[in-house]
This record gives sequence, C-alpha cells and structure tokens, in this order.
Amino acid sequence: MSATPLEKVHGKHLATKILPSHFSNSDYTFSVESLIARVQTESSSAGSIKHLAYTQFAGQPAYLIETSVKRHMFHAKTGERFEPLTENQVVELAYQHYLGDAELEKVILLEKSPAEASRATGSVWQVRFYDTWSTTLYFSPTSAELVSIRSDIWRLFDFVWMLHIMDYDEREDFNNPLLISFSISALLFTMTGFLLLFRSFVRRKRPAV
Repeated sequence: MSATPLEKVHGKHLATKILPSHFSNSDYTFSVESLIARVQTESSSAGSIKHLAYTQFAGQPAYLIETSVKRHMFHAKTGERFEPLTENQVVELAYQHYLGDAELEKVILLEKSPAEASRATGSVWQVRFYDTWSTTLYFSPTSAELVSIRSDIWRLFDFVWMLHIMDYDEREDFNNPLLISFSISALLFTMTGFLLLFRSFVRRKRPAV
C-alpha cells in the first residue's frame, strides 16, 4: 500500500474537496456583528466565537460562525439561518464535487456518522456513487461541507493501516498498549538472539583440551 499515492487514498482524483466561490465582497452585506450578537444571546451556553468565515451554503453566500459548542450558518444577504441540507440539495452538491460520471447508488442521512467519516460528528449525509471504487462522499447537514471522501482504495489502506499499528478499534492510536507490548517483546527477542549469537562465537574460540 505504500506504493499508492496518498492523493489517491484521500480520493483527490475522485472528488474535489472545496468548490470554487463565485461570490464577491458585495454579496456579504448583512451585519456580521449582529449575527454574532444573536448567536451569543440565543443561548447562555453558546460559548466563545472560535471561527468566522465568509463561505457558501448550497450555492448561496453564507457566514459560518463557529463557537466552542456548535456551528451556525447564516445567509450573507438576509441574515436568515440556513436549514439543514435537504436530500435534493445534497444530491446537487454531490454532483458538483464528484469528478466522475457515474450514477448515484444511494443517498442517506445517517444519525450517527460511521467510523470511516472520521472528521464528521453527529448526523451526516452519505452519498455513494456506483463506480469502480464505490466513491462515497460525506456532507455535514448544517454547514454543507464535504467532510470526507472515501473509496475502496481508502478502505483497503485503512484495513492495512489497522493491522500495521494494531489498533483494532479507532485505527488511530499507534501508541496503544498492544503495539507497545509486541514492540517490547520483539526487542527482547532481538537482544536474546544477539546474546545467543555472541555466546556461540565465544564457544567456538575456546581452545580444544
């Protein structure tokens, strides 16, 4: 698997992660300050503002206001809060991101994101195409962001990576106790092997009586 370029593993030849924006500053006219104040007054647990971005949502100019608690998406001209993506919207988005010409296999809203959609949390739209690699796109319902591109190439790589680091649950921790135990055991076996080799040379050099 090391011979496979990471670009292919990450699916960059299958879909584009970020769509080009055709909006200018004149499309972002609603007061950002008023939206921030709205977010902070709507809930006492809104948290501090972590990130503010001029972005787009399903083809519309949008403000992304991210707090330590959640993300908020507002229309950049009207200030209205965007509703979560509908199935029709996510299908249109998927075709805009997808670089192939295959037909859709399935579109489903998952209440809990699967393990392979590693960056996604909570609910997520799963869009799978009927192509050679079973290309699967995961979209955030609240931000319309393409959070993960997955394919059979990635799934095979992930399986081999799991075996390599011996993390059979999260497949992320390469300092897990199982791997550390096997590493220590391998080191001990190597040291004892060198010791036995050294002793065998010593025995051969002893003069005959």
